[in-house]
Amino acid sequence: INCNKWLHFFANTAYTKAVVYFNQLVVLRSMNKVISINLICTFFLVFSTHVTAADITAGEVRYKKTCINCHGPAGKGAASYPKISGNDPAYVTEKLETYRSGTEIGPNSGLMIMMAKPLTDEEISNLAAYLKDAKYEVNQ
Repeated sequence: INCNKWLHFFANTAYTKAVVYFNQLVVLRSMNKVISINLICTFFLVFSTHVTAADITAGEVRYKKTCINCHGPAGKGAASYPKISGNDPAYVTEKLETYRSGTEIGPNSGLMIMMAKPLTDEEISNLAAYLKDAKYEVNQ
């Protein structure tokens, strides 16, 4: 299951508005049915957000396993490899999923495709969360 896509689907404002609109339009014979529909929708909204919460620490550990070799500490960039920290998690997720699918989108695509292929949805989510606020600290 691609939890990231479910999170975007359930947490999307348009979806939430659709649920409210649906509940307003549906005329049911019993209040129990309306309450049941609302409880089910609320459960999915809450549960989907909880299940897909990214782990920043796990993202840092995964980053230091391979990504750091090209992108440097905290994604600050190195040589011909771009700075990848400070981006919105949705942007990082989209890029990594694109590379994982085998699509070339830049000069280092061959390498990035190879590195992204084994990543799970959870690892991508964790990496994106880590890179959002990753800071490079110089040892003094």
